[in-house]
Amino acid sequence: MSIITLLTDYGLKDHFVGALKGKIVSQLPDATLIDISHDVDPFNVAQASYLIEAAYSSFPKGTVHLIGVDAEMNKENQHIAMQWNDHYFIAADNGILSILTQKITPEKMYAINIHDRLHLDATDLDVFVTVATHIAKGGLLNVIGKEINALKVVTQLQASVEGNAVIKGCIIYIDHFGNVVTNISKKLFLEIGQGRPYEIFFNAKAVIKKKAPIKTIYPKYSEIINNVDYSNDIYDGQRVAIFNEANYLELGVFRSNPKTVGCAASLFGLNYRDTVEIIFK
Repeated sequence: MSIITLLTDYGLKDHFVGALKGKIVSQLPDATLIDISHDVDPFNVAQASYLIEAAYSSFPKGTVHLIGVDAEMNKENQHIAMQWNDHYFIAADNGILSILTQKITPEKMYAINIHDRLHLDATDLDVFVTVATHIAKGGLLNVIGKEINALKVVTQLQASVEGNAVIKGCIIYIDHFGNVVTNISKKLFLEIGQGRPYEIFFNAKAVIKKKAPIKTIYPKYSEIINNVDYSNDIYDGQRVAIFNEANYLELGVFRSNPKTVGCAASLFGLNYRDTVEIIFK
């Protein structure tokens, strides 16, 4: 079985996703196509990077992941195909895959160079489809590109450490429930924190900083309920911090609903790239 996942910023209003799937099955009729998301904000490589990292490990080894976000090739961003942790990733070299390569060294990385082998009006999408189906059929990476040893690193996607006492990160994703995901990993938190007490501050406004730190990171949202005799209702709307399934710090509201009672993004006033800090004592 050949599995190809799709992660794009195409949305579902237009024909682009359908056309993408049509091109893939035209070249590989028995391909299994699975959508990760098509609602990435246009050209938002931070969101795409987070989503592919959070999703890829749910698929069998050998899966091909096609990432159509900011995918146009230019003098700054070449097209790449990467074998990493026994999965394959096809994307532009715009930083999307740099978070993955911080954790595990890729087995193989290739700059795709088949563009002049396709028809004259071939698009970037056609290149990605050709490479994805080639790999899914068992084709070798050295057939479609030239081996490289480094990817572009986008530093703004990474949290920073100040004086071994402060982790400074930012919001990289807001999910369907209005929970906000930061680029602060559990691994970094444990390395810097060393078991020390901490406070989590968000929003750059000094008044909010003084008024509303979060002092506990729970294993999961339901852990905020500390007495089984209490009704869940009394906890509705309370602030919660967890490390989510992708092991990134997530700020949320217990039983939030963006359409009714509100959510972390709306109630905290948080938006993409807003600052979040953890200060250790």
